[in-house]
Amino acid sequence: MMWQKYPGSRQSVPLGIKVLFGGVFGAGSFALVYYLIQKFHSRSLYYKLAMEQLQSHPKAQEALGPPLNIHYLKLTDRENFVDIADAKLKIPVSGSKSEGLLYVRSSRGGPFQRWHLDEVFLELKDGQQIPVFKLSGENGDEVKKSRDDPEDPAGPACF
Repeated sequence: MMWQKYPGSRQSVPLGIKVLFGGVFGAGSFALVYYLIQKFHSRSLYYKLAMEQLQSHPKAQEALGPPLNIHYLKLTDRENFVDIADAKLKIPVSGSKSEGLLYVRSSRGGPFQRWHLDEVFLELKDGQQIPVFKLSGENGDEVKKSRDDPEDPAGPACF
């Protein structure tokens, strides 16, 4: 017989085992790539700037409740979009009191320029929206942390 079952012989691996190992390898590779994409986003400047704004906003902190938990992006969601000049993210966040989505819009002038935030707002699961950051001014120089700020002469913002 052509296939021998003796040690050192060239025994064929059954097709079922090949399919099983191929499936495990494929699923593991997909999970690794998904994880690496998540890490890439969480280390990017547009993401970090938004998290800094959320963590320094007392009204958003109060609405969510401590401790603040930041969850992974849903990469299949069409509202999460990043290209060379624009980034739009919908970041799931939660706390002890509530949970919601942090909507982030960032942009930059070109591929090697610094990212800057355009708008960040928190939408709680009950529908309440809390403006966290809004870039104002035509040239982008004037920045206001939040238009809910009592010291802001422009008053509350409407989104």
